[in-house]
Amino acid sequence: MTLLPVDSNDNVIPALALKTGGAQTIAVVTSSSARNPIAFSENTRIVSLYADVPLYLNFGESDVNAASDDHYFPAGIYYDFSIGGNGNDHTPYVSALAAEENGTLYISEKK
Repeated sequence: MTLLPVDSNDNVIPALALKTGGAQTIAVVTSSSARNPIAFSENTRIVSLYADVPLYLNFGESDVNAASDDHYFPAGIYYDFSIGGNGNDHTPYVSALAAEENGTLYISEKK
């Protein structure tokens, strides 16, 4: 069961609002991983990611790093990730490592 609206085929419609002040970017490079400089709000449960280059992702605490054996995230995809909250473990950081060339990871916190 979901609290989100559903269409006529019972598919969930991702209708979360963008959080004011919840936009961040990470400059991603192939030589080392980088993470969001500001922790996600403890009230944030979903973050949306978009990258202009393929990269590897890893979620965790302030010491999180991404490596080439972490989750691959293709360029040009806008995707929502659950980061916990609402009484569940909360993951405040995402780290990214560019897979092929340098680029940018765009992050939007949702409410």
